[in-house]
Amino acid sequence: MRVGFIGLGDMGQSIVPRLLAAGHQVTGWNRTEERAAPLLAIGMEWGDSPRQVAEAAEIVLSIVTDSAAVEAVTLGEGGVLDGLGADGVYADMSTIDPETSRRISAAFTAAGRTMLDAPLSGSPVSLEQGKASVMVGGDREAFERARPVLEAIGPSVSYIGASGLAVQMKVAVNLCLIVEMVAFSEAVALAEKGGVDRKVAVDAMLKSVVASPVMGYRGPFILEGNMPDKPLANVTLQQKDMLLALDLGRRQGSPVPLAAAANEMLNACHGLGLSHRDFVTVFDAYRMLGGAR
Repeated sequence: MRVGFIGLGDMGQSIVPRLLAAGHQVTGWNRTEERAAPLLAIGMEWGDSPRQVAEAAEIVLSIVTDSAAVEAVTLGEGGVLDGLGADGVYADMSTIDPETSRRISAAFTAAGRTMLDAPLSGSPVSLEQGKASVMVGGDREAFERARPVLEAIGPSVSYIGASGLAVQMKVAVNLCLIVEMVAFSEAVALAEKGGVDRKVAVDAMLKSVVASPVMGYRGPFILEGNMPDKPLANVTLQQKDMLLALDLGRRQGSPVPLAAAANEMLNACHGLGLSHRDFVTVFDAYRMLGGAR
């Protein structure tokens, strides 16, 4: 299919090659054009604006930083809505506020166009391993049309329900992920402070009943020399998702006390000058607050 892709950051750099390898024709756009260079070298075409990308595509995907960025590339001047054909489908893969997603979708519907929320659960690591998953909300028929493209990205593609419900689910998933890794960091810091070698503690956690996929590939980052120079998701980016969860909890009257506690440790990372690192650096915050040198 003719696919448009908007947002060529770390995730886009991993997704577009998978689309090309599956035989799709991809036209891409990014706010900073230089990010497109490695993808252009392997066959991606360039669009000068989100509108131009949409004009060239049957299915348009985007994965950008936040709600404001999604609104800009869709409803702004030269946005996706200006270029998407009547039979086209736009699917946003970003993690944003569900109400914002529904509002943008309503603008598409009012214009006789179709938008899906299709957030991706995974990282560049899980994408490369073929283990990423996509959750989709919106029109069921549009979902079926977009499914072959989404399945080229990750093997698990699930229809969640009406517009906005997929991003609602993604925020919930990320809440669990962040709380899990903060708890992992707290547990290992406790074990180490009591005399257990850190490497032994991590190994024991990864062999225990609490082990999980995210713990498996992120847990070893806390070992000496293993923290990646380029984070999979730094503290600031992960806290953006946690703040979405806290705001949803407030608006819905749904208690999220573990999310609030985990967010305080992300705040500590900022205060300790660690926010540029992968968010499992919360382990370092625990050690520093516990008096480790």
